[in-house]
Amino acid sequence: MNYKNLFIIISIFYLVGCEQHNLNKKKISYESSDKYKNSGFALVYNKTLKNEKKITKKIDNRSLLIFHKSLKKNSFVKITNPINQKTIIAEVISNKVQFSDFYNCVITARIAEELYLDLNEPYIDLVLISQNSTFVAKKAKTFNEEKKVAEKAPVDGIKIDNLGKTNDQKKEITKVNYFKYSIKIADFYYEDSAKNMVNRILEETNIKHPKIKKISKTKYRVLLGPFSDIKKLEESFNKINLLNFESLEILKDV
Repeated sequence: MNYKNLFIIISIFYLVGCEQHNLNKKKISYESSDKYKNSGFALVYNKTLKNEKKITKKIDNRSLLIFHKSLKKNSFVKITNPINQKTIIAEVISNKVQFSDFYNCVITARIAEELYLDLNEPYIDLVLISQNSTFVAKKAKTFNEEKKVAEKAPVDGIKIDNLGKTNDQKKEITKVNYFKYSIKIADFYYEDSAKNMVNRILEETNIKHPKIKKISKTKYRVLLGPFSDIKKLEESFNKINLLNFESLEILKDV
């Protein structure tokens, strides 16, 4: 047998061995999403937050602007209040502002007012809108026009305590009178991958009772909760956030 043939045989055995080794490894497969979206609590801006150093930058409370940690500056997002389905288009003004990871973004008092958010439970759905969308182009034009008007308005033009001026508005805000939320860790294509994630949580944290919920034949969701208290919800969120998951979500249980 010449050296060339011997080299070929050794190479084949090596490649087969590597392939077998990779097959034996446990893989965790996340379900991918084309468009960024996240549900969770928004931090409604006020001066006290800046004074207490809970946020590192000021924002104009009359504007339709938000701070977000991962979306690009000048991106447009659609923010929805899931209780009353009211929506608004806002622009990301910065992604370099520091605030608690428990909140998915910082919104202005004006946005909270427009959506009739309950300030004790400012839960929102946030979706990134494609920059190529003609819808965004139209909204951007409207946004800039409104921005010019807002800049001329007095600072006291937006008052957060004016939420619920009418009985109908109060009904919209207080429609849901119970607190029940879960933390979504991730969605997986395979049940075994979801089980691997549960094992990791149990091994690396002191969190108890992570759950797997079967959404469909090809979607298995790992969850914590539900929680009936915002303090316990935030504590568990901060614990699981130490594992550096990319996109934790807080989901409202209905």
